[in-house]
Amino acid sequence: MTDTATLPTDRGRVAPVAGDPQRRDSYLPSPCVQNHAANITVLGNGDLACVWFGGTQEGIPDISIYFSRLAAGSDRWTDPVRLSDDPSRSEQNPVLFLAPDGTLWLFYTAQVSGNQDTAIVRCRTSADDGRSWGPIRTLFEAGAGDGIFIRQPLVVLPNGDWLLPVFLCHGTPGEKWVGDNDTSAVKISTDQGRTWTEHPVPDSTGCVHMSIVPLADGTLAAFFRSRWADHVYRSTSTDNGRSWSKPVPTELPNNNSSIQVTALRDGRLAIVCNPSSAEQATERRASLYDEIEDDATVPVAAAAVAVAPAPAQAQGRKAFWGAPRAPLTLALSSDGGITWPVRRNLEVGDGYCMTNNSKDSLNREFSYPSVTQTADGDLHVAFTYFRQAIKYSRVPLDWPAKDA
Repeated sequence: MTDTATLPTDRGRVAPVAGDPQRRDSYLPSPCVQNHAANITVLGNGDLACVWFGGTQEGIPDISIYFSRLAAGSDRWTDPVRLSDDPSRSEQNPVLFLAPDGTLWLFYTAQVSGNQDTAIVRCRTSADDGRSWGPIRTLFEAGAGDGIFIRQPLVVLPNGDWLLPVFLCHGTPGEKWVGDNDTSAVKISTDQGRTWTEHPVPDSTGCVHMSIVPLADGTLAAFFRSRWADHVYRSTSTDNGRSWSKPVPTELPNNNSSIQVTALRDGRLAIVCNPSSAEQATERRASLYDEIEDDATVPVAAAAVAVAPAPAQAQGRKAFWGAPRAPLTLALSSDGGITWPVRRNLEVGDGYCMTNNSKDSLNREFSYPSVTQTADGDLHVAFTYFRQAIKYSRVPLDWPAKDA
């Protein structure tokens, strides 16, 4: 069990892991106290690019988006470049998307303090694989009392449609947002991102961070984080994402923390997640942002409440915050995500996340994974390490099936 973070002084270098010669790890360089919510992608020239948000603490306005590159053949991630800087909003959950025409898009959210029901989605583009960037613009505005959030990569269908999974943070009049009423939808563009239509996922209250992958038969499968901290949920579409089945729980536990799924070249699916749930929790947080105030940037004491069982019915259920964010597990499925028999832990620990405090090294979560596959078959994973760093791991495709 890992109780404290031991970060190398030479951050950025990719090196073999002692005792696990197939695996190579790195901690990405960053000037920030807190680093969270990475997304990793392969660029057209074979480079890997990673984006995340960094600053003092999630929800505080100094949170901005950062970008780092691992050049093809290199063993070192570059020093990060800051790609956003709105002093009035916390800028979070970046996503990179390499469009078919070679344009690299950056999408991210921007919210006021800890109020996700104020979130908007912004974007900017690069014509040179992220070496320079165009202006920032707002892509999706918040609705009346409803914020719009992203987390997962876009999917391009064979017909050319772009699918961007989103989730809607529905506010409750007179109350702070805590996630009880969040729902999922898909934004679809048929004109390369110029215009978008929205397609809700029915009965998706509590299902967020929708991760969409194509299956061999043309069906789309989507996997969701659960606000109830019970299971990873699954939904399907047979009409190119215009309509979706009701999300249903899978065999994988979920702790109300992010997951990500990718389709492999051999037809299988890979997921990285925390296979834990509220059942493993001994404490419960009031909300994700219970340490910050709207009118201050100084964290205040976290509010913890006794764990109580959630009602069985969806109506009136409360989001569960504080379930352990560990272990971090890589799993494979050969049946479209119905079962996940091949599993191996990338990280183990107690996953303590009753606080987001990185300054005092109080958080011990392994979370918010992003996974992709390169042409050589290897899997590349980027994830949050104790909210202090983004950690990168590279493993061969057969690594999950081997004994640790």
